[in-house]
Amino acid sequence: MDRPIRVLVGKPGLDGHDRGAKVIARALRDAGMEVIYTGLRLTPEQIVQAAIQEDVDVVALSVLSGAHNHLLPKVVELLKAENAYDEILVIGGGVIPEEDIPFLKEKGIQEIFTPGTPTTVTIDFIKENLKRV
Repeated sequence: MDRPIRVLVGKPGLDGHDRGAKVIARALRDAGMEVIYTGLRLTPEQIVQAAIQEDVDVVALSVLSGAHNHLLPKVVELLKAENAYDEILVIGGGVIPEEDIPFLKEKGIQEIFTPGTPTTVTIDFIKENLKRV
């Protein structure tokens, strides 16, 4: 790899809590990744545009608002519309009920990390599942 893994950490929707997103952003940075944190309350469209402009390898979405079944698939749909999904690993995290995870994976989210997941698990998943060559 000639450059660090670039990760966009996004908080789609109206969720105002970002402690978890900041924790994961710091952990990814400490693991040598370049992290772009978009801040709170962005639309899926804004997140996808930022991901494309920043030429990221990974989009990591954090949702605690309960709107994950709408917001996360919407990001995947928009990435596909921009022909960017095949190059970008899309993962999600936050307070997401176990029973919703199969639906989200079916919609194109490669992995879901729930509270309490060690950051090393997320870091290893990213390194092992990166789509770029």
